[in-house]
Amino acid sequence: MSNVEQEDVETFRQRARSFIRNNLQPISSDALVFPLRNVRNDDEELTAVAREREVQRMLFDAGLAGICFPRKYGGQELTPAHQRALNEEFDGYEYPSRLQAPTLSPCAAVLLDFGSEEQKLRHIPAILNGEEIWMQFLSEPSGGSDVAGAQMSAIRDGDEWVLNGSKIWTTGAWWSDWGLCLTRTNWDVPKHRGLSVFILPIHQPGLEVHRIEMLNGSKEFCQEFLTDVRVPDSDRIGGVDDGWTVGTRWMFHERMLTNSPLVTMPTGAGRTSVGATFVHAVAQEAGRASEPHIRDYIGETLMLDIVERELQRRIGDGLATGTMADQAAAVGRLFSGVAATRIRTIAFEIAGGAGAAWTDDDGELAFSGSDFLMRQVSCIGGGTTEMARNVISERVLGMPRERTLDKDIPYRDVPRSASSRT
Repeated sequence: MSNVEQEDVETFRQRARSFIRNNLQPISSDALVFPLRNVRNDDEELTAVAREREVQRMLFDAGLAGICFPRKYGGQELTPAHQRALNEEFDGYEYPSRLQAPTLSPCAAVLLDFGSEEQKLRHIPAILNGEEIWMQFLSEPSGGSDVAGAQMSAIRDGDEWVLNGSKIWTTGAWWSDWGLCLTRTNWDVPKHRGLSVFILPIHQPGLEVHRIEMLNGSKEFCQEFLTDVRVPDSDRIGGVDDGWTVGTRWMFHERMLTNSPLVTMPTGAGRTSVGATFVHAVAQEAGRASEPHIRDYIGETLMLDIVERELQRRIGDGLATGTMADQAAAVGRLFSGVAATRIRTIAFEIAGGAGAAWTDDDGELAFSGSDFLMRQVSCIGGGTTEMARNVISERVLGMPRERTLDKDIPYRDVPRSASSRT
C-alpha cells in the first residue's frame, strides 16, 4: 500500500483486521496465559518459536510490523494510536509473543535510542522481519536487583573487548539470536560510572547457555557463562563507561511493556495474563462457580483486570502526550505484578485440594497449584516490584532517595562476599 504514513487510524484498523482474520489462527484466551508454564517439550517449543518468526515475517510483509519504528529501518512510522488499534484487533488470534519482549522492548528500543546508524540499519529490519530474536543480558547471579552492581568484566584489547562473567534469568536464551549486555569496563570509579553496554551473538565460542529447571518443570530461564568472548568496539552501545545512561533508559523500556508503542500485544495479554477468565474456568471445573464467596473472588479478579487495563491505557496516553513523566511507567509495572500475584492466589484458593494434587485430566485446576508456587515471578521478572516502588517514591513522588554507602566509592573497593568477587 502506498503512502502508508498518511493512513488514518480507522483505515489502518480495517486493513489490520482483514489481514489478521484471513491469515492468522484463532486461539483461546488461555493460550496466552503464563508463558513459563511447563506445557511443551523442547521440540514443541522450537516449533512454536519458528511459527512466531513466520508470523512476524507475515506481518512485516503486510506492513503491520514496526508500527512506530522509522520507515528507514523497516517500520511504518505511524502513531501509538495505530499500534493500539492493531493490538485490539489481535484479540483472540495468534501473535508473535516471544518477539515482543524483550526483543522489541527493551532491546530494539535501546538500539533506537543509543545505537549507531550502522547498528540500526543492520539489526532493526532483521528484528522486525523475525530474523533476529534478542534477549537482555542484565541480571547477574550476585547482583539481585542491583543492576548497577554488574560484575561482567569487559577489558579492551585494541579494537575489541574481551568479556568474562555470567548473566542469569534470561528467558528463552537457548532459542534466541542476539543479546544486549551490560558490563563493567571500569572498576576504579563508583559503580554507576564504570558500565558499558554491548551487543553480541548468543551462539558463539566461549558463550555457554545453561538452562535452569524451575519448580514447575519449565526450563525457559537460562544462565549464560562468557569466557574470553570477543566483541568488536563497533558493537558497543553508547559511550565507554557511560552504560548507566543507557541502562536507565533500558529499564524504562523494560517497565513499559504493554504501554510501549513499539510492542504488538493483544489487549489484556500483558504481565498479569492469568485473569478473570482463567479464574472463572477454575471455579467451574471445581464445581464452585455458584458459591457466593467464590463469585466475590471472580468479581475481584474481574475488577483487577479492568483496573489494570484502564491504568495501563491512562499511563500510555500520559507518556505519549507528555503529561506524565517517563518514570510513571513504574506505576503500571507495580500494579501488574501485585495483581498477578493476587489473581493466582485466588485461583489456588478456589481450586481447593486439586491445587495441591491433580491429574492430567484436571484441566485448569491442574495449573492453579503450580501457578501459585510460581506466583512471585510476576513481581521479579522485568524488574522487581521493589524497584518499581523505589522509582515511584523517588522519581515520581519526589521523596528523598534512600541512602547508599557505596555511592562515591570506587567499585573495586566496595565490600562484597567472597563468592561474588571478581
